[in-house]
Amino acid sequence: MRLSAIILAAGQGTRMKSSLPKVLHQILGRPMIGHVVGLARAVHAQRIAVVVGHGRERVEACLTDQEPGDDLGFALQAEQLGTAHAVLQARELLQDHQGMTLILSGDVPNIDPLTLQRFIDEAADARHPVAFVSCVVPDPTGYGRIVRDAQGQVLRNVEHRDATDEQRLIHEINAGVYLVDNAFLWTHLGAVGAANDQKEFYLPDLFELALAQGGLTAFVAPVAQEFEGINTRAQLAAAETFARARRNDALMRAGVTMIDPAATYVDAFAQVEPDVLIEPGVRVAGRSTVAAGCLLRQGAIVEDSTLEPGVEVLPYSHIVGSIVRQGARIGPFAHIRPLSDIGPGAKVGNFVEIKKSTLGAGTKASHLSYLGDATLGAGCNLGAGTITCNFDGDGKHPTVLEDGVFVGSNTALVAPLRLGRGAYIGAGSTITKDVPADSLGVARGRQRNIEGWVPRMRRRERP
Repeated sequence: MRLSAIILAAGQGTRMKSSLPKVLHQILGRPMIGHVVGLARAVHAQRIAVVVGHGRERVEACLTDQEPGDDLGFALQAEQLGTAHAVLQARELLQDHQGMTLILSGDVPNIDPLTLQRFIDEAADARHPVAFVSCVVPDPTGYGRIVRDAQGQVLRNVEHRDATDEQRLIHEINAGVYLVDNAFLWTHLGAVGAANDQKEFYLPDLFELALAQGGLTAFVAPVAQEFEGINTRAQLAAAETFARARRNDALMRAGVTMIDPAATYVDAFAQVEPDVLIEPGVRVAGRSTVAAGCLLRQGAIVEDSTLEPGVEVLPYSHIVGSIVRQGARIGPFAHIRPLSDIGPGAKVGNFVEIKKSTLGAGTKASHLSYLGDATLGAGCNLGAGTITCNFDGDGKHPTVLEDGVFVGSNTALVAPLRLGRGAYIGAGSTITKDVPADSLGVARGRQRNIEGWVPRMRRRERP
């Protein structure tokens, strides 16, 4: 079956109380509209039309950047006059496509692709011009009710504001997901009227037209929570919690150990391989990759970074936009800033900050150091308090340490600077000139001891 998709994303979302378009609020680090585009692709929609309105420039820019593809197009609903009116705006993009059109909402991000595929398959087998998804929920307030006859046949959808008191007691609601034959859709959509309390054109009004011309398929969703829309910050948080639980369950089934899944945060695009151990409070964000055998200790954050096998990230360390090679150890309380490359077996310890720097194999910066715009070879050792002075007020400058360099504690390396292979730097130095290989660099004042100074000073301080 040939399939196209329409995603409704034009609403303002006033109840979110946000300047950000509602569909750009994130679930698992991915805008909710991105989840819906991914869902349409997962069920093999060949063409996807996103109906935009409020904040259209931001929505289009986000999808073009984060969900690119030749299958994606945009249609403008300049004035929000209901779901049928919104679908009609996509006519120019999709009217020449054969087969069926899947209609989704941009604020319903948690539908399981397997559930949606089951709906599509059942609808295809029924061969009715219209199919839709319904849910049975404890509190149906605000949703359209599904009215059935005594035999259980769907008669119509009634919006909450138009429903009678008796109809409002119905707990089966319209989930807002439809599958419509293209020819039927574009032939009859214009016949939908606005004879309702809100004077809007409702897509479910197609139900009665479908019943008169071939039939209607209703698919009752097995997990209603998948189809919950997001209109408030509280609903956004609930959707995030639901998505995170499902994501973490899938990771654990695949071989990841989580000490406390409820306090573990793995974004939608992040990849975590089997035999990774994750302690509470860890976040794996963005497009990170965590390889097998890594240990992520409590409170660690890994963002848009790659951890090779066997890396240990100790508590409350933050790694952003970097790569950490096999067997390296980070933290605790370390900060690896973007464009850093930590070599195999390297150690970055307590309160060490690294920015746009490369550490060679086995190199150690164990305590209280800052390395910026630096390249360190293999087997280097930096004492506590070592810093690279990479910024002179106008620009950044590089520092290069060749293999085997030893830097004593409390040393300032003033860039641009090169320390040759095997060089030693005396503790407490401020190094401003290159140091040749196998040489000792010392730059500090000569020590002077003044005997008897303390008692003389104390006598002077007495009244």
